[in-house]
Amino acid sequence: MTISSSLNAGVSGLNANASRLASISDNIANSATYGYKRVRTDFASMVTSSGTGAYSAGGVRVSSQRLIDQTSSLLTTSNATDLAVRGRGFLPVTTESSISTDGAGSTPMFLTTTGSFRTDAEGLLKSQNGLVLLGWPANPDGTIPDNPRDTADALEPIQINVNQFVAEPTTKMTLGVNLPAVDTRHDPTGQAIVRTTPVEYFDNLGTSRQVIVTYTPDVTVVGDQSNQWTMTLQDSAQIDPGTGQPLVIGEYFLEFDESTQFAGTLRTVTQDPVNPIGGAYDPLLGTFSVDVDRGPIEVTIGGIGAGGGITQFADSFAPTSIFKDGAPIANMVSVEVDANGYVTANFDTGINRTIYQIPLVDLPNPNGLVAMDNQTYRISNESGSVFLWDAGDGPTGEIIGFALEESSTDVAGELTSLIQTQRAYTSNAKVIQTVDEMLQETTNIKR
Repeated sequence: MTISSSLNAGVSGLNANASRLASISDNIANSATYGYKRVRTDFASMVTSSGTGAYSAGGVRVSSQRLIDQTSSLLTTSNATDLAVRGRGFLPVTTESSISTDGAGSTPMFLTTTGSFRTDAEGLLKSQNGLVLLGWPANPDGTIPDNPRDTADALEPIQINVNQFVAEPTTKMTLGVNLPAVDTRHDPTGQAIVRTTPVEYFDNLGTSRQVIVTYTPDVTVVGDQSNQWTMTLQDSAQIDPGTGQPLVIGEYFLEFDESTQFAGTLRTVTQDPVNPIGGAYDPLLGTFSVDVDRGPIEVTIGGIGAGGGITQFADSFAPTSIFKDGAPIANMVSVEVDANGYVTANFDTGINRTIYQIPLVDLPNPNGLVAMDNQTYRISNESGSVFLWDAGDGPTGEIIGFALEESSTDVAGELTSLIQTQRAYTSNAKVIQTVDEMLQETTNIKR
């Protein structure tokens, strides 16, 4: 019984070390595989009897575990959509085959920690191994809707239309203009010097339009100078049927201060009390709103007693700072992913727009995930339930673009384990050889 148990223990030792050799071989073979998580093989003794008397060997039991929660260093790349997670979170992905066969149902979610993603012929952000990145689609204005965080049902394959066109309508405009104070001096003939500044804006279709701003000084006041102007705003996209000229969308009466403390700044901004044209002026913010052909534009001219907007000094007419937002029709030129997981499309006019958000998946026991091909993992009962965090928030870490996670294999450590395994395997083989010789001696007793 004791001799045979020794033989069984030696055999179990050979099998255990063979399993350990297999895990070491796998680790070394994947030492250059991005995102690979090393496998650790552990031994546990088996005891069949204890106490006094003859001892019976129980042998050894082997168990292997993939250390999915073990992070590795990141390698910088030149591709903006090479992504890696710096932290304990996972990127949500799915397989290309599941998208084509799933139809209208929910897309199955798998997990990975890194991937080199590029757009394919259909615009899907996909790796060379056929993994498609998942994310929450943004609203047309670039905001991300509220989505459930305990399920992947709202996630969609990220599909980028590289031939997409976009236009950014103008919603804000700033007028920084200096009006010459000498133009408001009294003129008996009533001849005023009218100043005009066309300001470009873009409508909802990306078409270039103009707000024509006219400044007319009041020269009817007898004295040195009136410091009063009439500012008229006209929209080139709308024609007044009565005059055939661009429609007046705003009219404001400006009076400037000439005191020591507030010289040159706005003193009052008023409108015709009977027939005001344009939105009401806010003296604190220095803004009002006018309606162009396809929507309102907020115009900033400066607050009362504050500089930086429209001023009146000396004898020079100078549009010092004219600003408007918006952009004409633009072509998409690149896509980037920031640390918070926002997928941003960049256009050739300089504007950008958020089109997706990639969450990071967290679960209680990452090592309980089921390992699959291509460094992907499937959720199991042992891994626990998932929760989808915003990248950069919570415990999951952040998403790093232009980077890939290296293999967690330590080649030097694996080679050391390889030597130990070889020695242990040889020793177990020696045990079997010794048992064989002892059994041979037992059979020789009969002779």
